[in-house]
Amino acid sequence: MEIKVMGSGCANCKALHANMKEAAQRIGIQEEVLYDTDIQHVIDLGIMRLPAVVIDGKIASQGKRLTVSEGEELIKSYLPRL
Repeated sequence: MEIKVMGSGCANCKALHANMKEAAQRIGIQEEVLYDTDIQHVIDLGIMRLPAVVIDGKIASQGKRLTVSEGEELIKSYLPRL
């Protein structure tokens, strides 16, 4: 699973990255939560509002600083169903 926070480097974007890293750790996701500030990547993905969370190449959230709990629920919704 690839989790990426897209942002401009502002305080909200950095806080979302920290929250998503903690959420992933709580769930037991071993992969690093990436932080991407490249505006061209934002445009290429079609993201309209920052900060955004991209999971496995799909926009999962945009324009909102998720809490750790909200991040956990978001990640869980992208985990494969057994």
